Amino acid sequence: MPAEDAREDYDIEEQGDHEYVVRLVDQGETVETWFRLSPAALDRLGVSEDDEEDLVARTVDFLKKHQDVADFPDIVEIEDLLASYDDYEDAVSS
Repeated sequence: MPAEDAREDYDIEEQGDHEYVVRLVDQGETVETWFRLSPAALDRLGVSEDDEEDLVARTVDFLKKHQDVADFPDIVEIEDLLASYDDYEDAVSS
């Protein structure tokens, strides 16, 4: 799990069933995005249940490099990121 101070501008809350809600602060406004982690995506990335929150944090950091927080979708499917970004798997695995 990443250190809290490493992600001062967002909070991750586990919702169960491989789902997490992330609340990000962007220019004084809170943006809420849900992250869904499928068992197939977790297997492909070699992520255990204990490391799911860390994967979500690395995914948030990855997305912030590719788009503005205000443009984050309401729901992020990890499988979609694997299909859409050639560099996603390497970025969250390193």
